[in-house]
Amino acid sequence: MLRSIQDSLEPKLITLFRRQGYSRSDFIADAIAGLAVAIVALPLAMAIAIASNLPPERGLFTAIVAGFLISAHGGSRYQIGGPTAAFIVTVAMVAMKHGYEGLVLATIMAGVILIIMAFLRTGELIKFIPYPVIVGFTSGIALLIAFSQIRDFFGLSITTVPPDFIDKLSVYVAHLHETNFSAVLVALSSIGIIVLAKRYIPRIPGPIIVVTISALAVWGLNLPIETIESRFGAIPSMLPSPVWPEITFEKLRLLLPDAITIATLAAIESLLSAVVADGMTGTRHKSNAELLGQGVANIASGIFGGLPATGAIARTATNIKAGARTPVAGMMHAAWLFLFMLLLSPLIIKVPLAALAAILMVVAWNMSEIKHIREIMKAPRTDRIVLVLTFLLTVLVDLNFAIQAGIALASILFIDQMMKTTQIRAVESEENDPDSTSNKIIPHGVEVYEIQGPLFFGVAEKLVDTLMLFEKPPRIFILRMRYVPLIDAAGLHALEILQERLSEYTTHLILSGVNPQVHRFITSSHIDEKIGHENIVDHIDKALLRANEIMEEEN
Repeated sequence: MLRSIQDSLEPKLITLFRRQGYSRSDFIADAIAGLAVAIVALPLAMAIAIASNLPPERGLFTAIVAGFLISAHGGSRYQIGGPTAAFIVTVAMVAMKHGYEGLVLATIMAGVILIIMAFLRTGELIKFIPYPVIVGFTSGIALLIAFSQIRDFFGLSITTVPPDFIDKLSVYVAHLHETNFSAVLVALSSIGIIVLAKRYIPRIPGPIIVVTISALAVWGLNLPIETIESRFGAIPSMLPSPVWPEITFEKLRLLLPDAITIATLAAIESLLSAVVADGMTGTRHKSNAELLGQGVANIASGIFGGLPATGAIARTATNIKAGARTPVAGMMHAAWLFLFMLLLSPLIIKVPLAALAAILMVVAWNMSEIKHIREIMKAPRTDRIVLVLTFLLTVLVDLNFAIQAGIALASILFIDQMMKTTQIRAVESEENDPDSTSNKIIPHGVEVYEIQGPLFFGVAEKLVDTLMLFEKPPRIFILRMRYVPLIDAAGLHALEILQERLSEYTTHLILSGVNPQVHRFITSSHIDEKIGHENIVDHIDKALLRANEIMEEEN
């Protein structure tokens, strides 16, 4: 057991090195792939931090520290970690409510939660979050990200943008007359460059072309547009010293809901990214090791002045296409980013904010899940309801509540579907069924009913209500359970109530076709003592034989 846990938590890096070693050619390939990813990550990391209402260096710190540790300790061969657009809304809200120090503590708490999840081996459980919930909140986040960029996209002179969607809309409308058409031109041109670069020169990342050309254009033409420098000043060229935030019980209590939200989102995003990487390469990630790596990275990111981090799908795909071979590529991407920050800080601050807003607009469009939304809208009505509800709650309320409500609604609708598919009916003749009762002699006064489906709390009451179908109670009631794969506490209680009600009518209950697992639960709850051990059998022939014995005894 202990060995199994150790294997599931062992970093993919260690597993690969032990199994196949590491050559000079592997390092060269990883270094080149890491450089390609770093070029993509540089503008994105800054744009995500700015969109979260924080200085751009926070994004760089996160990409360097968390990016290195996610690759070094994670469970995916190709995963690239760092700040992602999915966190923008949550980070901005937490920072606004509790300040940056509160965000740091929430990030560290989220890291601890992720580590606990890893040791509890919950990595495989994330896959049970309903697909419409994931698409709903992802598309909702995409809309919120795009909406958060309107200020810089249009060059509006708004000092503080409220976090609420409706309030934000009102502020934008009130300031729309201040539109800076130079900023709009730069933003639209940036989107055009990204689209054209992807089509005609896919090997060169569009965002790095955008930040280079836009910075030169703003400087050369002296355009009246805000840049990183004009809003934030200079950015540091070194990582900050590690600092622990002040920790009190009251702060922990206040930040726990936000920490859970960050941890949940980090787990979902990182494991989805790992699954995408597996699909592109035919590899297989270690989900619990990935959660452990995410936990370690988020703790370190908080201590080094960063933001929450997770696996980034687009950067991971870039890593794979660039020819990465091992997690060293992700570690090299962090090293390259550190060099960029060390050597190019004076140039980085010349980037116009409108260009970064355009980059995030494209990211939001790629996150919008338009294709998957169309697919779900053709799915059953219950999936459509879950999708729309999760989307609306994400946009209008908050992500944490949206996930909880989406999962709860999906569970309720699933239970309702299970209730409808689980049937309790009188046994009729069935063709091609060797166990059909059509060729069997059923004594007078014996009723045979069958349950098809799990006997759980959703259908327990339906079982008891079966007795209302009889005008005159039978002498013997055989309940066939050959198609009952599982039973819960409510189902066991329903069997007990059924036995008690039948006893009032002096009717004997016989259970037929009980599988070993269900039989074990019936025995452990001592219901077999009330029904009678001899009245619980594994086949209909034995049930009918037992019915004849009872009738002979009473006659």
